[in-house]
Amino acid sequence: MSRRGTEIRLATRGSDLAMRQAGEVKAALEDRRFEAELVEVETTGDQLDDALITELGKTGAFVRSLDRKVLDGELDGAIHSMKDMPTEHPDELVVAAVPERASARDVLVTPEGISLDELPSGATVGTSSVRRKAQLLNQRPDLTVEPLRGNVDTRVEKLLAPSLQREHEERTEEEKERKGHTPDDDYEFPYDRTVEEWFEDIDEIERRALEREVETEYDGIVLAEAGLHRSGLAHHVEYEPLDPSEFVPAPGQGALAVATLDTELARDVNTVLDHPRSRVETTVERTILAELNGGCVAPIGVHAIIQGENVHVEAQVFSEDGEESVALKRDVAVETHVEGAKRVAEELADRGARELVAAARGDATGGTREA
Repeated sequence: MSRRGTEIRLATRGSDLAMRQAGEVKAALEDRRFEAELVEVETTGDQLDDALITELGKTGAFVRSLDRKVLDGELDGAIHSMKDMPTEHPDELVVAAVPERASARDVLVTPEGISLDELPSGATVGTSSVRRKAQLLNQRPDLTVEPLRGNVDTRVEKLLAPSLQREHEERTEEEKERKGHTPDDDYEFPYDRTVEEWFEDIDEIERRALEREVETEYDGIVLAEAGLHRSGLAHHVEYEPLDPSEFVPAPGQGALAVATLDTELARDVNTVLDHPRSRVETTVERTILAELNGGCVAPIGVHAIIQGENVHVEAQVFSEDGEESVALKRDVAVETHVEGAKRVAEELADRGARELVAAARGDATGGTREA
């Protein structure tokens, strides 16, 4: 049993999404009589504003600074997005808890809410992920996939900016046109609201998009569904889920992890916060990633779902341009899921994934952070 009234100080990044995720963990701990405090920690990744993680030259740029606070004894634990975590970590640290996982799917966000198949030939899609880029080009080689930098809010603003700015210009011009006409003219104002009334009705993220300078006009962007919900934006944008069998998610996508030292506190946190199903599924995914030596730099998707006594595993490994791929679906026993995951990784490697990962690692300067 956990000790009631246990005080715990947890490191988290200071981004809006990270704070929302950490808030979920804090609330869950407090429901179970912990006294939880969140402490914002700036990471290496945070120090490069609006930059792709590939430019950092290393993986774990959003993780290691938080873990260092725990290793140094300054804080009791750290809250991570599991997909950002390197598969290797200091021996003194353990993943004390994997809370219940959110959706692992990716989604396509567009101004109109259209599907991937409905995007016109040559459409520009934004993503920061080499995996998503490879999957998009594998499914739609006619698309133009461009880098998309920033947190979830920023990415959505960049998508919405061009269409909103055009609408604002059109409404403004019509306002001017209306003022130049008398009531006796045949002119009919095409809108039911003035520019001011329209502006008052739009969401805050749309207002910020109106002020954003447009560098690339995206027809759509691909994000993690969990990040969209945790950022509070799911009800403010139009999106279509991508089939996780065709767009296999990143290992650990949608899951959080609470890392602590291997102490009694870790066992207390595990007792009150760990979700066994999520733990098994993400362990399978990350074991395959580790066995393939993929880190965060290779286009790898792995998704595991417990079905009865087995874990159903779907995996994809791509070349960076999406032209080559290795994919398989396997079931492994829950009781021996780690050993089963290693066998799946071995089969993937033997079928060509080893070479694809080696090529990606040779070309990459670092890892990608997905949101």
